[in-house]
Amino acid sequence: MAEVIVLNGRLSEEEKNAYLKRAKELYPGKELERLEINVDGDYVDLTYHFKGQPFERIRRITGYLVGTLDRFNDAKRAEEHDRVKHDERK
Repeated sequence: MAEVIVLNGRLSEEEKNAYLKRAKELYPGKELERLEINVDGDYVDLTYHFKGQPFERIRRITGYLVGTLDRFNDAKRAEEHDRVKHDERK
């Protein structure tokens, strides 16, 4: 069960559970780690914190979409090695 943090007020367990249920409906397939509820009079601000999703980096190398080079033969590995690398973080 996700951690629920209430700021600037108090909420009943029933209200907290209703907000958790709504988060599951809005974001199916994501695992909620923490829900922050900021009470502002009659309104609340909800901040969802989800657990990280593992992913595999996919690159287009020599015309193929690949995650790793383990299935490339020596010629394709050499071709990838000789490519000009561009740093996108400049």
